[in-house]
Amino acid sequence: MTRADILEVWHNHLAQGRRRSPHTVRAYGAAAASLLDATGLSDWSALAALQAADLRGQLARRRAEGIGNASTARELSALKAFLSFAKKQAGLADTAAPRMKGPRVKKGIPRPVTPDDAVNLAETIAEDAQEEWIGSRDRAVLLLLYGAGLRIAEALSLTGSALPLEETLTVTGKGNKQRVVPLLPIVRDAVTDYASKCPLPISRDGALFLGVKGGPLSQNMVQKATARARIALGLPPSATPHALRHSFATHLLGAGADLRSLQELLGHASLSSTQIYTKVDAAVLLDAYRNAHPREQD
Repeated sequence: MTRADILEVWHNHLAQGRRRSPHTVRAYGAAAASLLDATGLSDWSALAALQAADLRGQLARRRAEGIGNASTARELSALKAFLSFAKKQAGLADTAAPRMKGPRVKKGIPRPVTPDDAVNLAETIAEDAQEEWIGSRDRAVLLLLYGAGLRIAEALSLTGSALPLEETLTVTGKGNKQRVVPLLPIVRDAVTDYASKCPLPISRDGALFLGVKGGPLSQNMVQKATARARIALGLPPSATPHALRHSFATHLLGAGADLRSLQELLGHASLSSTQIYTKVDAAVLLDAYRNAHPREQD
């Protein structure tokens, strides 16, 4: 078996067997490729025999290349999954990965934008676009992120079958899991406006949001358009498309939404992923206190 054969089997396992996201497939594939290059191994049994010391050596090499704690922790997770899979391919009964703790990574608190800034981003993108339909398209995407809490990949994976939009929308998220999210009138109207102005045919089985050449709209194009609007509005670098999803969660929590409901709306697999927004909300309240309390003005 060659290096390419191993990587192909690993890729297919992640993409088809585990239904991991394209981003995860790329990252886990790159970690496996780096390990194969470093060790020169191209056999499942040899890979299955690797120990924690081998992992430490690989991560030390990667740290020497300049990756930080967060990237190291992610790469360790990828390598553990890869070696566990190698044991399974080698026919071993014990498929547990080598036991090894990664570096501690401090969880950052998402930085939301204000409701006004979220809407201003969407409107500025629409106004600055080269063509009216492109502006309507990008505005609709951003409003889906802020108004419905979608991940950008979820919004861009919608197909024409979503039209005409109703009061709820079925979204396919991570792990191919589906959830139903409510749609505000402003969000429905924005998507409908885009669909009516789009000069390209939107098929039921094809992408809802199209690029200028007719293919699916890429995340990179949305991120670039958002960056231009952010600069024009004088907003910080943290005002990204993903920050709009954080803002959706933070503002709902501040308005009284409970964590379980928020978990369902965001499509989080565990409640612990949602609980970070309690910290975000506390940070927002603290900022408001500092800006408004008379004693803070002394």
